Amino acid sequence: MFKVGHVIRKEFIQLRRDRRMFFIVFFSPVLQLFLLGYAANLDIRNIPVVFCDLDASRTSRDFIAQFPASGYFSLRATVNRIKDVDEYINRGKASLAVILPTGMGRNLAGRESVRVQVIVDGAESQSAIVGLNYATMIGLKYSRQILLERLRAASPGLSVPRVEPQARVWYNPELRSRNFMIPGVLAMVLMIITMMLTSLGIVKEKELGTMEQLIVTPLRPHELILGKLLPFFLIGLVEIAVVVAVAVFGFGVPVKGSIWLLFGLSPIFMLTTLGLGLFISTISRNQQQAMLTAAFFIIPQIILSGFVFPIENMTRLIQGLTYVVPLRYFLVIIRGLFLKAVGLSALWDETAALLVFGLAILGLSILRFRKKLE
Repeated sequence: MFKVGHVIRKEFIQLRRDRRMFFIVFFSPVLQLFLLGYAANLDIRNIPVVFCDLDASRTSRDFIAQFPASGYFSLRATVNRIKDVDEYINRGKASLAVILPTGMGRNLAGRESVRVQVIVDGAESQSAIVGLNYATMIGLKYSRQILLERLRAASPGLSVPRVEPQARVWYNPELRSRNFMIPGVLAMVLMIITMMLTSLGIVKEKELGTMEQLIVTPLRPHELILGKLLPFFLIGLVEIAVVVAVAVFGFGVPVKGSIWLLFGLSPIFMLTTLGLGLFISTISRNQQQAMLTAAFFIIPQIILSGFVFPIENMTRLIQGLTYVVPLRYFLVIIRGLFLKAVGLSALWDETAALLVFGLAILGLSILRFRKKLE
């Protein structure tokens, strides 16, 4: 361990002298967390909407007022010609248009149904689906309100039975997407930093010609590998502490579970990232190749892990592929600790899967690296 300690000390001195790498290690994760924390917001509100009011009646104006009052829509304009709607949709000034027909107020007063046309900009499919659902919900609510008023006017004192769901949201009562995204950002940052540092740190030794100097020293292969990996492992723990502090004090995302369990299970995930970084270093000749190869491993994990896109919405073939993505299991662990306050008993399956993947990936990478040294 004495010789390993010297290698670790060398790594930290080298990191301190490399200003660019120092910035990547300690400031880049915080910057990524702030950017993704504020930008990656799945809450769809203030959908821009334009109305074409061909009726211009009290009823149509009352119906229009339902949309901004819901909190989901932002009223951009009210026009009286259908062709004016095209300008708002085509130029992206509005994502949704509602056309109220002539005679809307008269027909409703005469107990006739009215068809209201809703035009949605399908270029942004996610916002389009949500906006259409919100608009449909407002239309149904308005229709129900008219029906109740008619019944009560016809039969004063009439009690209309209704089923009223009493909704209760667990774990994230405010339904803030930030509470869901930021723990995922922590997992992503930890993966990127440890994998990149490991691959670049070793490849840089090759570029500078210092790897040969390390090989001819009395260091044994396992001591050299341990000395190269331990600094990045320790840096990973520091990254966890920094990102958790920013998440809690900067974004107000609470850690409801055990913080010690978080620090206890994160190193198991780092076995996979350090192993992949070590493997990348054995197949890369320079730092540019290492970065491109690391991106080849990182991007599929982000897409297939459920970080942004729900795994349940993927095809069955792709869902099968997600079982070999280590980040998938760590996201379940970290979100469970942040939001649900679950213990190891509830996360045992994911922990065991990560341990198997970590030992296998790190073990194979060490064997390959030893072969390269020899």
